[in-house]
Amino acid sequence: MTENERTSAVSGFYKLTPAQRREIVARFAGLEEADKETLADFGVLGEETADRMIENVIGTWPLPLGVASNFLIDNKEYFVPLALEEPSVVAAASNMAKATRSRGGITTSNSDPIMIAQIQLAEVADPNAAKLKILEHRERLIELANQQDPILVKFGGGARDLEVRIIRTPTGPMVVTHLKVDCRDAMGANAVNTMAEALAPEIEELTGGRVYLRILSNLAVHRLTRARAVIPPENLGGPEVVDGIVSAFSFAVSDIFRAATHNKGIMNGIDAVVLATGNDWRAVEAGAHTFAAWRATETGSFSLTNWEKAANGDLVGTIELPMPVGLVGGATATHPVARTCVKILGVKTAQELASIIASVGLVQNLAALRALASEGIQKGHMGLHARNVAVAAGAEGDEIDKVVALLKKGGKVRADLAEKALTQVRGEG
Repeated sequence: MTENERTSAVSGFYKLTPAQRREIVARFAGLEEADKETLADFGVLGEETADRMIENVIGTWPLPLGVASNFLIDNKEYFVPLALEEPSVVAAASNMAKATRSRGGITTSNSDPIMIAQIQLAEVADPNAAKLKILEHRERLIELANQQDPILVKFGGGARDLEVRIIRTPTGPMVVTHLKVDCRDAMGANAVNTMAEALAPEIEELTGGRVYLRILSNLAVHRLTRARAVIPPENLGGPEVVDGIVSAFSFAVSDIFRAATHNKGIMNGIDAVVLATGNDWRAVEAGAHTFAAWRATETGSFSLTNWEKAANGDLVGTIELPMPVGLVGGATATHPVARTCVKILGVKTAQELASIIASVGLVQNLAALRALASEGIQKGHMGLHARNVAVAAGAEGDEIDKVVALLKKGGKVRADLAEKALTQVRGEG
């Protein structure tokens, strides 16, 4: 295919089979047969399921799936599945979960699984009058919302309350209605959006304004999960390490640049469990980081966690963040690996799943802070990363461990050094 013939504007591309799309992409990108064979391996998901889940499917993108051990959460034992590519996360979570066990493990609590449907009303002559009109018909609007999902109501969920805010924007004042919906064991996006759609014309008729957006908010401030752990200093390396952890935490509380990496470390663990169970990690990410920024305006802290030294010298850690995850619908129901991961966890409710995920975030943060406060983050992380570098250099079988040993001995993990080490290993053979 010449450069002039290359185009991604293919008529009816979405109507083609995955194999036909793959052929077109292969010609476009100059893929070799081995590349096409790699893309054609759909694994346990299967081509038919993958083709139903998203558009324009040409293959799948598998990730390693590990299990973190040692988790004792609310007096219940768990192996926790994590799907991710980053070295050290599973090991770190397992090690720090073990450190919490001598003080009873991790304890959690949840608020009700309430999601927010936002209905944006603009072009209102009198915003305050519109607000009062909406609130005057609050009961009728809640009833209308619940008529949209009788199954959710049957299982104890449904619209619970309604509040109205007036906000100032560059295009003028807007009246924003928040419908609070108890989603039970669903993440809730579909139910919430359907209710918002139903209420939009009613709100327009009541106020004379115009509704534009009617959609859920991923800032689920009413659907919070909290986890707490107590760790004795001897499980962390001594009192000095505890002091170092508290100091590192104080840095994250006070500096937004440190907080970005601090909170990212928390999400390393959280995202991996969310993904393994087929939930929407992007929604959880967006909610967590926005929650941290929102709460900083109230408390001055940018951190999702809190760490302090108790009077007896123990380290006490807590985490609080939105956790909009579910066990009903989406990839959780359709992806065979996600279904298996839910079985491994043995969870019965979305709130139990949320508790596990928050617990992983807490100990993952502890692992990072402990490393920073003691030997440094690179030592453990790069030791595990060395295996990836060795494989990328071409090492196979027993060669991998030998190359890793040479890299560790040299104290540096780089691609060029891995290639030299591989040459040395093969020369010795």
